[in-house]
Amino acid sequence: MQTHILGYPRIGSQRELKKASENYWADKITLKELLETAASIRKGNWELQRAAGINLIPSNDFSFYDQVLDMTMVVNAIPERYHDVILKEGKTELDLYFAMARGYQKNGLDITAMEMTKWFDTNYHYIVPEFTKNQKFKLFSSKIIDEFKEAKREGIITKPVIIGPVSFLLLGKEKGEDFNRLDLIDSLLPVYLELLTQLVAQGAEWIQFDEPYLALDIDEQAKATYAKVYKAIHQHFPKLNTLVATYFEGLRSNVDLAVSLPVKALHIDLVRAPEQLISVLHKAPIDLTISLGVVDGRNIWKNNFSESIEIIKMAINQIGEDKVMIGTSCSLLHSPCDLDHENKEETLTPIIKSWLAFAKQKVEEVAQLKKLVLGNATTGLEELSANKHAHEIRQNSSLIHNADVKKRVSNIIESDARRGSKFEARKVAQQQVLNLPLYPTTTIGSFPQTKEVRSWRSQFKKGSISEKEYNELLAEETSRAIEWQENIGLDVLVHGEFERNDMVEYFGEQLQGFVFTQNGWVQSYGSRCVKPPIIYGDVSRPEAMTVKWSTYAQELTDKLVKGMLTGPVTILQWSFVRNDQPRSVTCNQIALAIRDEVEDLEDAGIKVIQIDEPAIREGLPLRESDWKEYLDWAIKAFRLSSSGVKDETQIHTHMCYSEFNDIIESIADMDADVITIECSRSQMELLDAFVQFNYPNDIGPGVYDIHSPRVPNKSEMEELLIKAKNVLPEGQLWVNPDCGLKTRGWEETRKALVEMVSAAQAMREKVAASVE
Repeated sequence: MQTHILGYPRIGSQRELKKASENYWADKITLKELLETAASIRKGNWELQRAAGINLIPSNDFSFYDQVLDMTMVVNAIPERYHDVILKEGKTELDLYFAMARGYQKNGLDITAMEMTKWFDTNYHYIVPEFTKNQKFKLFSSKIIDEFKEAKREGIITKPVIIGPVSFLLLGKEKGEDFNRLDLIDSLLPVYLELLTQLVAQGAEWIQFDEPYLALDIDEQAKATYAKVYKAIHQHFPKLNTLVATYFEGLRSNVDLAVSLPVKALHIDLVRAPEQLISVLHKAPIDLTISLGVVDGRNIWKNNFSESIEIIKMAINQIGEDKVMIGTSCSLLHSPCDLDHENKEETLTPIIKSWLAFAKQKVEEVAQLKKLVLGNATTGLEELSANKHAHEIRQNSSLIHNADVKKRVSNIIESDARRGSKFEARKVAQQQVLNLPLYPTTTIGSFPQTKEVRSWRSQFKKGSISEKEYNELLAEETSRAIEWQENIGLDVLVHGEFERNDMVEYFGEQLQGFVFTQNGWVQSYGSRCVKPPIIYGDVSRPEAMTVKWSTYAQELTDKLVKGMLTGPVTILQWSFVRNDQPRSVTCNQIALAIRDEVEDLEDAGIKVIQIDEPAIREGLPLRESDWKEYLDWAIKAFRLSSSGVKDETQIHTHMCYSEFNDIIESIADMDADVITIECSRSQMELLDAFVQFNYPNDIGPGVYDIHSPRVPNKSEMEELLIKAKNVLPEGQLWVNPDCGLKTRGWEETRKALVEMVSAAQAMREKVAASVE
């Protein structure tokens, strides 16, 4: 029985890769220094797994930005617009790679970044491959080979992790002529076969093909493509140990297809879909090894050894010990690196820490489970007893239960989740109070968190400056931001959120039922890392969280200032959530806390309140048959948080990097007065959903991409607004960036927003001219 993991975090336990990448982009370190940091992280990850006793250690789970972009480079699916970065600028392969992810704006070249979207139902983002009809592929980047050889020099024969060819095509988008991207398999497959030839020549014994689409609803062409691809791979490499990995959901209707593939092993996620094991074991051919994903790669709770051992032994009894592997449910990319780095009891109490396991500890759990299953009656009794004790303490702890919160949730009635009037009546009432022009301009909320701002926060936490000094510095920064917004002519201002560390963490710190880590960082995209809160118990709001800074900012100006909140679904999705009650119950607890905050903001005179919900689409189950149940409670939770205000109070929400077509009715049912969405990278493609459905409320389609450092000009944004105007009434349109500006620098932010305001003014002038 072998042990393995599907992948390990690549950011480094102290976010070394983030820091090195950003320093490289800022020309503060050399390419050699960046590569040395990456090599050190890879070596550390491999050594950690070897020391723990993992049998099959993955390689190519490391990435400078994103594993899908890596595969795009490997097979040379590089869009033509990026070729000049190499040909004219003389840049390296890695610079080309970063240009595809981040855009490129130097020396007369102005190239937009590739589209980015969520990795299934996670908060990780991937760079979307672009495919054209009759596209040809070839081996370009040698990354997979290089990293295998690198580990081999350390004495480790790794299991290269490769995005399977079918999922790679399905993860992308067709560009240009109408065709099906799966039609490209005949061009792509030979490149995969060539790659495997080189890996086998180097001594590779196992290959992991990540095929998450096998756990989704797929059509007959996709199913036929799977059968064709893995038949060809087996014919060319009959002795190669191939493992097809599925995760995030059960195989369900695809179980017959999955077990029939001519591969050595099939990995299934038994955390998300434990019920699939019986069907898989029953239908698996006699020579198929089943990899049991029993250690949770998506959450931070300690594994329940007793339950996992029962699952593993059941599999052994049916198919034999030699046909069973033990692994993580998915890649540990989605887990923080190492619980050992959490050493502040005031941040994470010892009792709650005893309930947790991060990536390093999960690796150890995989190895421990093998020892516990294969040992004799007395082997591991102490470990098993300690594990059982930790689970019993957590289950019965008074820390997690609050009777008042439970009662309040049980008393929710339908009218609590409905506004007083329909949108049409609310819009009239709001316009009388707000008096906004056509194409009103605003931003999504946050402004750049400069080195100085982060330094103030750090000094305050360390006690180097007092709370009074810290608040004075924040007040000065907020005042400057308000004055600057007034000067450039924005219509609805924001206070800039300089007091906030993260849009979820900030709220979690003020809510009961949450706890925080020092170093529990997880990659969101590229160098962007987040530190998700841990929801361990019932959630409530002891006191107001944002009223102080919102009212301070509003007192500085006669213009409208938005109150800025994070919505209940996003707080849920972007936290590590307790797994001892339904997520819907936890979400309603959060919604009631946010509802209290919304009502306090309104009482304090804030007339526009934004409740961000970028994670609504992210939380959608991967199987369509499960959507209704989720959408019913998720949309209701948002309405519960937003419906306690008067008609005159304008409620905004924001969503980014989401495909809305298939859930547009539910988005409309959120009944936000204004929804702002990401549209710039897709060149307003996302608006199609709102047009076909005849979306009734106001929309702010983002007119520039804040995840790229390039600065768009007025005409570029005006062109996007014209596209929007051609499909939506002008009276519905707002003008805004596609997301918050926290991660950007002030220089590019100032330039871009001045251009954005000019574009909105130009659109108003067009309207005035047409009336004359």
